[in-house]
Amino acid sequence: MPAALLAGAIAAPAQAVSLSFQGRYDGAEEGAAEISAYDPDSAQLYVTNSADNTIDVISILNPMMPELVKQIQLSGGVNSVAFQDDFLAVALAAETETDNGTVAFFDPAGDPLTTVTVGALPDMITFTPDGSQLLVANEGEPSDDYTIDPEGSVSIIDIGTFDVTTVTFDGVPLVGDVRIFGPNATAAQDFEPEYIAVAPDGTKAFVALQENNALAILDLESQEFEKVVGLGFKDFSLDENPIDASNRDDGINIQNWPVFGMYQPDAIAAYEAADGNTYIVTANEGDSRDYDGFSEEERIKDVELDPDAFPNADVLQEDENLGRLKITTTLGDTDGDGDFDELYAYGGRSFSIFDADGNLVFDSAAEFELITAEQVPELFNSQGSADSFDSRSDDKGPEPEGVTIGVYGERTLAFIGLERIGGVMIYDITSPAEAEFLSYSPNLPEDISPEGVLFISRADSPTGQDLLVTTNEVSGTTTVYAVVPEPGTVIGLLSVAAATGLGLKRKRG
Repeated sequence: MPAALLAGAIAAPAQAVSLSFQGRYDGAEEGAAEISAYDPDSAQLYVTNSADNTIDVISILNPMMPELVKQIQLSGGVNSVAFQDDFLAVALAAETETDNGTVAFFDPAGDPLTTVTVGALPDMITFTPDGSQLLVANEGEPSDDYTIDPEGSVSIIDIGTFDVTTVTFDGVPLVGDVRIFGPNATAAQDFEPEYIAVAPDGTKAFVALQENNALAILDLESQEFEKVVGLGFKDFSLDENPIDASNRDDGINIQNWPVFGMYQPDAIAAYEAADGNTYIVTANEGDSRDYDGFSEEERIKDVELDPDAFPNADVLQEDENLGRLKITTTLGDTDGDGDFDELYAYGGRSFSIFDADGNLVFDSAAEFELITAEQVPELFNSQGSADSFDSRSDDKGPEPEGVTIGVYGERTLAFIGLERIGGVMIYDITSPAEAEFLSYSPNLPEDISPEGVLFISRADSPTGQDLLVTTNEVSGTTTVYAVVPEPGTVIGLLSVAAATGLGLKRKRG
């Protein structure tokens, strides 16, 4: 438990929202459920199953009893799936992942239509709102020895003709601090598109470049990138941004440290707010490059700290303080003398909202760790079970990975899946700058490591209720929840005193 607790609380809105378990399909092995898509006409989910290299078609006509209808066998490594307007699309990596991959199209029954070639390692796909185009994030990861590093790109597939236009990053303007750090890599090689969100009006797409801590903006009319924007850094020394930085401190110790976090979002989503502007919601997971041919990872205890910047380096580098925290070796030596003047860790341990130009509008600060520390202390920064308590604090904490957006009544909600500890955070993002925590639904014991989250509106739901689907990678389960109102409650947030004796009281309102 925390070394010290301070009273702190935020009042939930008069109408809080939470998740009510409906049913589950158990794929019975790790990797059997990762990403899902939904056909409202048949009330069927299409779920990527990397264990069997299939798309599992699961009926949720009765959400309390999800049922496997069939498996669609695939040729190529399955990475992602999308469905819209009678087209099922599946992203497939080549056998040699640095080669160009493919997207296979099927009809709703799973019968093949056509296959097209896209860029290297197609990792995520999404349709434009009108269904006329499919966008493909071609991650272009290097070979393990880093001798081959294909360019990252986005492929645009015309659904009417199945013609493919692949857009690269050659000559794209860079704005702010954009990480380009792979050995001997050009910017085009170094950028690795992770996820795509499309503006509701279909004119622009926003592309998460996770390792580069950046967001690319793609004009869908000209089919050219406008710019790549660095997302900046989160200062964990500020009162509102404490973290638990060690898995060797024998408890929950959320406090401020002289470290910066790279936001590095995985999943992102776009929506139009009441002010008529488009905003991008990001799940700030964090990620590093750790290959045989190149690794940027190091623990703080194993690097040399500048004595002027860190006069208490010997204390900071103890395991129970900052010693275990993983940082990048590609940033922080500001004067080039071989020691670290600044420290940069992976991920923001939060979700954020950015405007359409990549400017930060909102960040959930320390709330994910504070909320989970109070509500499920036995699972704090774990891998989903009590026997792994606190084991992820030296990495990326709760590790927010998936995000989806849903309209609930007159409110716009964000659902953020926490990959490690598990469960889903729900926030009201109707007013982007004043986003508000509603509830946290911890994972059930049967469901470990939600990789994807999918919102199904009541208009498309078989029950007339808003639903949320989580696809849980480690447990291989696909789980259906109803999004339900609950009476207003007061949700307390615990915070902890910093090592200096200073406390944090996090409030909203």
